[in-house]
Amino acid sequence: MLPDIDQIQGGMGVNISNPALANAVARLGKRGTILATVSGVAVDKIMLILLQSGDPGGDIQRALSHFPSREVVTEILDRYYVPGGLPPGAPYKLAPMLRIDQPSPWAITLLVCANFAFVWLAKEGHSNPISINWLEKMQRFHLYSIAGAMLAGVDVVTMGAGIPHQTPHVLDAYAHGRPAEYRVTVTDCKDRTMTMQFDPREFFGRWWPKEFNRPSFIPIVSSHVLAEKLMEVAPGGIDAVVAEGPKAGGHNAWPRGKPVFNDGGEPIYGERDEPDFGRYRSLGVPVYLGGGYASPAGLALARSVGARGIQTGSIWALSNSSGLYSGHRRDVIRRYHQGVLKIKQDPKASSTGYPLQVAQLPGTLSDEAVYQARIRECRHHGLSVPRQMPDGSIVYRCSAEPVEEYRDKGGNIADVERVRCLCEGLIATAGFGKISIVTLGSDLSFLGDLTKDENDSYTLEQAMAYLRGPA
Repeated sequence: MLPDIDQIQGGMGVNISNPALANAVARLGKRGTILATVSGVAVDKIMLILLQSGDPGGDIQRALSHFPSREVVTEILDRYYVPGGLPPGAPYKLAPMLRIDQPSPWAITLLVCANFAFVWLAKEGHSNPISINWLEKMQRFHLYSIAGAMLAGVDVVTMGAGIPHQTPHVLDAYAHGRPAEYRVTVTDCKDRTMTMQFDPREFFGRWWPKEFNRPSFIPIVSSHVLAEKLMEVAPGGIDAVVAEGPKAGGHNAWPRGKPVFNDGGEPIYGERDEPDFGRYRSLGVPVYLGGGYASPAGLALARSVGARGIQTGSIWALSNSSGLYSGHRRDVIRRYHQGVLKIKQDPKASSTGYPLQVAQLPGTLSDEAVYQARIRECRHHGLSVPRQMPDGSIVYRCSAEPVEEYRDKGGNIADVERVRCLCEGLIATAGFGKISIVTLGSDLSFLGDLTKDENDSYTLEQAMAYLRGPA
């Protein structure tokens, strides 16, 4: 059952909404006031980086000590844990690629354990609800990620960047001890999709619980039309909806109708993209508004149109406690007060095909000189999508990978122009790499209220007090 909350702290980026942030936010409010969220994107990769960095604070080891299989945990630590951390410049061991046709058992194990560990840490020491957020676009990871999060007792699942109509059925299956399946879109496949299946009890053994408490499910949508369709295909499986507008950080939906662009190449949103509050209210479930509502006035506006509350992200990402690299946080606040900060709705930056809100910061992938100088490679395969070749084999391609590889896999060379590698870039944004890409919402007006000058900063407590203040 969904808690009676009026605010959702969004699941941002790769390790920006990390377990420490979600845990701290959850502790700020009385039960039933705010839903704290940990980002579930690329957590297997972050877990391995942390272990090879010496596991600062012992957090990952502490979480994994509660995983039911000691044998599995011992093997993970034997393979990846480096006491004291790797020497500077030494390469990390990476997680094996997860395929849909022959999924690596070790890749599955790491996904389940990493999602378990991140949710466990977010829930540690308090009884307030915790959510985990994934991108629907990353379809081949969901069966294993959901299983790990549910094993750790996650309370809510949120999901956007796609049409997450299959997720409620996966939650139902695991909650009742049944195997689950997920249809993954495959380019040039006769049936358009291939079905992945997972039975955690068969994979791990009889220690896997027979039943779970089913988490609540909150899809993140861009229109009431999509919300209504989801209610039809998953009756009873959707507990609330986040109606997210184009001011939100991260990926956004395209404008409705034929796209029109401004002089900077950004898509222009119009009246058709504004939320239809009447249609949302008719869904019969709580509605939260996201994208530009991070203020007392935003919360008051949401309530005035019948929404339960708001989802906010950037206000937490720019606080002292987020996983965002501190240098980027300081740079954003400095440039905001100098009046030179630009957030660009870039239609080409992401290989997903969705527009992406990118902060224009020197030294990051938004800097054209940095982008042109980078080496194209694909090491993490997080956003690579399957394509069936004429001989029936499955390849995985991403428009940010080396051009020759993308072309050899049947990709259109025109697709590679201006695409940034989000796997490497977002991991670096959390402080684990060199060339980062910073994505934020386009409305950062809260910085004018929370910081007095370009050298100032603010805490989670100040952010919460601000959002709870008088409208």
